[in-house]
Amino acid sequence: MREPPVLAVQGLSKSFGAVRALHDVSLELYAGEAHALAGENGAGKSTLIKTLAGVHRPDAGGLSLDGRPVVFHGPGDARDAGVAVIYQEPTLFPDLSVAENIFMGRQPRRSLGRVDHKAVHAAAGALFKRLAVDLDPEQPARGLSIADQQIVEIAKALSFDARVLIMDEPTAALTGSEVARLFGVVRALREQGAAVLFISHRIEEIFELCQRVTTLRDGALIASEPLEGVTEDDLVRRMVGRDLDELYPKQDTRVGEVALSVRRLTREGVFTDVSFDVRRGEIVGLAGLVGAGRSEVARAVFGVDRWDAGTVEVQGRALVNGAPSTAMAAGLALVPEDRRAQGLVMNMSIERNIGLTGLRTTVRGGLMDRGAERSRSLDWAVRLQVKYARIADAVGTLSGGNQQKVVLAKWLATRPQVLIVDEPTRGIDVGTKAEVHRLLSELAADGVAVLMISSDLPEILGMADRVLVMHEGRLTAEIPRARATEETVMAAATGRAA
Repeated sequence: MREPPVLAVQGLSKSFGAVRALHDVSLELYAGEAHALAGENGAGKSTLIKTLAGVHRPDAGGLSLDGRPVVFHGPGDARDAGVAVIYQEPTLFPDLSVAENIFMGRQPRRSLGRVDHKAVHAAAGALFKRLAVDLDPEQPARGLSIADQQIVEIAKALSFDARVLIMDEPTAALTGSEVARLFGVVRALREQGAAVLFISHRIEEIFELCQRVTTLRDGALIASEPLEGVTEDDLVRRMVGRDLDELYPKQDTRVGEVALSVRRLTREGVFTDVSFDVRRGEIVGLAGLVGAGRSEVARAVFGVDRWDAGTVEVQGRALVNGAPSTAMAAGLALVPEDRRAQGLVMNMSIERNIGLTGLRTTVRGGLMDRGAERSRSLDWAVRLQVKYARIADAVGTLSGGNQQKVVLAKWLATRPQVLIVDEPTRGIDVGTKAEVHRLLSELAADGVAVLMISSDLPEILGMADRVLVMHEGRLTAEIPRARATEETVMAAATGRAA
């Protein structure tokens, strides 16, 4: 007979005003098992995580730990009960050592109350050994990669004797090798008896790591089941409520004249001698490994960063070096890689975020025409099917996919001739991903020139008419759609002949 679950959720419901975030959700987490939590953005995953972490109190239903009912009055209660959350973006104190971050406020003491640094470092080293990772407990947290920061957070959770580890999109910003190392750590934790709840928009990761999956849709439980016998198509159908026959709905378009021309663009120490064209009606993919210089080229083209040599032209108009306003006036738009830090003002309303790029058109006599701003924002929010309670709500209240739609709406409202999108579907669910791809395809069909930067190789292959590949700051290949395969792109991305 199977042991009782370490943590069980029974009939959980939670509402925020008129918005029902969760309704009658149940799941069970067992020792030694990785359990996936799947669903689109806005399905209720974040609310469920915060309830398990003690941040939210449920309106109905409850939790049980080892078969006994438990109530978490705050995150401290959850932590003391052995429930730990590893978030996508760790929050460490950068100027403290790794070991000090792990044992913050709980350092072993010597006589007279002085911190026993040797004991702190030894304890941290023992945790890293348990996780089979090579990290120096004495090194400062500043400068650690996101992957190493997550390992530190996991070690911190183990220092509290965590038995339930909730991992919220832990791989979103990691490279392939970092993901493999993280999965090794998770498997080691499972073997030691931990129960893991794993949240990821990457379907292939769920099947690689997990044994069971619970799927939410619109706050309701769709299924909680073993993964054995479930296919990727089955899981997507449960998540979105429909078949996604076309994740990459690429339309045939008529390619027109050159809209964006980049010639011998150089920024010392970052990228060198980069030249390419993007024509009206085509989607050009910019591929390469992390650190190849793709985002840096995009930032320089738009004028966020200055370049040292070269020229950029939009529809034959030369852009001023380091002047985004000139780029916007010429018809260029940039959807940045980091939507939260670079694309949105998180505590500002949805309508104001969409309206930021149109301030000149909504100002009358030096005063903001709020009616014009709201009308413009509502129009684009409807076009992109942004899901929200009120358009006056802070954009930070939206799910990641809907935040990405707001960034796109903000720039599409400028009616650009050239659209640069940097990682347009990172961290969003499969249903929203298909919507973004369809939107990009429709824009190209309407004659917009699209430069799409992505680390998702299937996305590049599925959507691009041509693929440009960068390696260590240089453009190493231009591959037409007919010849673009994972092998040819990766060969160029690693510096080998394409």
